[in-house]
Amino acid sequence: MGYADVNGVRLWYEVHGTGRPLVLLHGGYGSAEMFDPIRPALAARRQVISVDLQGHGRTADVDRPLRYESMADDLGALLRHLDLPEADVLGYSLGGGVALRTAIQHPGQVRRLVLVSTPFRRRGWYPAVLAAMAAQDERVAEQMRGTPPHELYERLAPRPQDWPTLWAKTGELQRHDYDWSAEVAALALPVLLVYADADSIPVGHMAEFFGLLGGGHRDAGGDGTDRPASRLAVLPGLTHYDIVGSPALPAAVLPFLTHEVRTPA
Repeated sequence: MGYADVNGVRLWYEVHGTGRPLVLLHGGYGSAEMFDPIRPALAARRQVISVDLQGHGRTADVDRPLRYESMADDLGALLRHLDLPEADVLGYSLGGGVALRTAIQHPGQVRRLVLVSTPFRRRGWYPAVLAAMAAQDERVAEQMRGTPPHELYERLAPRPQDWPTLWAKTGELQRHDYDWSAEVAALALPVLLVYADADSIPVGHMAEFFGLLGGGHRDAGGDGTDRPASRLAVLPGLTHYDIVGSPALPAAVLPFLTHEVRTPA
């Protein structure tokens, strides 16, 4: 574990296991610890690189807004710092947006992409969820003091006093509009979309996302020849908030990372 100075950010990361590299990107207000329940299962098969994104966990904030695009550039620079020509990338929620932008902005560096509970446009969340995220600010940060995420931040952050800033910047990020549908449709790598069946993202958006990746347009055929390179998994009995710790997640992810990709006829 250690720090890498990239793009003006002192980015914290840790490495577990051996094999082909798999980068894990946590969700909002979290850190690499979000993956503690499933990291052993992943590290038994892969070299797992967990990253704390800008302003999260052990990575201090810097004087720039939180943006998926800039954090994706941070990750691209980290992979170069680690001398990794390419890696598989798994991102959850906020980290999923960063992972998706990394594949878009640095296509040669991402071999396979796993997006967990991630939309491709801002309005891909349920309206009530989006409104709540957009309302996050310093006042909400004060209300969240003493909760498990705040206690973890207090323990890990280089500057614990930045807790309100993280909430203000995250709220501003969630008010910033985006729609990456054209760039998603142009992706040339295999993507696994993973959602909970009671996620914060409507099933219709999941299906639309899969459709942009070439899925859901035709029968695969008796021998599977016309199966798309990308995959969609909807995990039962889970929500946006507990999917990342479920053993069902690595059970869906690991086969995707190793299956042979065939170009549909």
